[in-house]
Amino acid sequence: MFFRMLRQSFFRGWRRKALATATIVLSASLITALMNISIDVGDKMSREMKSYGANINVVPKSEAIPLEIGGVDYNPLKDRAFINEADLPRIKEIFWHNNIVGFAPFLKTGVVISGKEKKRINLIGTWFDRQVPISGDDEYRTGIKLVSPYWQVRGEWPNEQGAQNGMPGEVLAGALLARELNLKAGDQITVRTGDKAPREENFVVKGILTTGGAEEKALVASLATVQRLAGLAGKVQSVSVSALTVPEDRLSRKARHSSDSLDSAEYDRWYCTAYVSSVSLQIEEAIPNVTSRPIWQVAAGEGAVVNKIQLLMIVVTIAAFIASGLGISSLTVTTIMERAREIGLMKALGAADWEVYLLFLSESAVVGVVGGLLGCVAGAGLSQIIGLSIFGSTVSFSPIVIPVNIAVSVLIALSGSLMPSRLITKLYPAEVLHGRR
Repeated sequence: MFFRMLRQSFFRGWRRKALATATIVLSASLITALMNISIDVGDKMSREMKSYGANINVVPKSEAIPLEIGGVDYNPLKDRAFINEADLPRIKEIFWHNNIVGFAPFLKTGVVISGKEKKRINLIGTWFDRQVPISGDDEYRTGIKLVSPYWQVRGEWPNEQGAQNGMPGEVLAGALLARELNLKAGDQITVRTGDKAPREENFVVKGILTTGGAEEKALVASLATVQRLAGLAGKVQSVSVSALTVPEDRLSRKARHSSDSLDSAEYDRWYCTAYVSSVSLQIEEAIPNVTSRPIWQVAAGEGAVVNKIQLLMIVVTIAAFIASGLGISSLTVTTIMERAREIGLMKALGAADWEVYLLFLSESAVVGVVGGLLGCVAGAGLSQIIGLSIFGSTVSFSPIVIPVNIAVSVLIALSGSLMPSRLITKLYPAEVLHGRR
């Protein structure tokens, strides 16, 4: 009997219920979109932040040994210890290999540019866009183009293979160096190493490099070219790694201070979460005799941005919840006053206050379920529009959003109807049936 009354009552005054459903749909679609984006925003923002460069720096373990003399950091092994280039593919074979966006090795050597004014500068070698076969992906490509997309080249990128068929090698000239020596794309220069057995090589400037860093005062060539000039075949001095990580929290900050302070359960959770510190540790475990240092400024910046965006989404969701609840409340008051005679008749026939109360709340719950389902559909589309306009890519839809959104929609409908429905107890059959309210 109750469900028959509920069905008949639900379709009576359908226009007002359609308006209530539309109110729920608007809030539910916004909440669905924000939930989808909030779930996916970590990866999206992390990928966006990758445009600012690597967040992990890998160096030989000897460079991590602190030595202070007279208040000055001193390390006699600096620039004399190296990492084997052959070990670098192991970076993509750690537990979080899917989170490794890319990596680029570096090797630096001092050279002298021959000319009217001999000038000693640094020649930096790196991978520009290198195919690196790894386990499970023989076509994987990485290099500085992927790791540091903020590098801007006016001209062309050099050939990754270096000099071929007796032709001059190709380099990028840093913007400050090019301005000082009046270099431009197409110019030819000769560089010579300054050791006891100097090596000399001709280069053609393929482009002018702008990075905002020390590279603007140097020449940048392929890693193989610099290894040959420096006599360090298969060696690199450091590796910049770009990894997708999650923002720091209490656990990661505790591990950052000392991983030994974690108990076994905390250590397992930290190790199996993509914190920048846990990813760095796994790189150290994969490559012998290296120290992996998180670049905390980049990692902290990513976490701060993601946390603020998620906080903003929570605030907007709460605002949508309150606004929809107020709208439902207003509609419920109007509905009860319009149906006062019907309520009075039910009471006169023996219905208790709680039974009439339950009927109205059940109607609101049905409105919440219908509005929540329609809101999920509309919110899924809205989240794609937001994702494309802000991140330039679609947002993945998480199935967990559906039950959560329906539950929130029902809660909105019930919270908006709860207080107004108390008017039912103040409606007396004799008064409403005789026209006095």
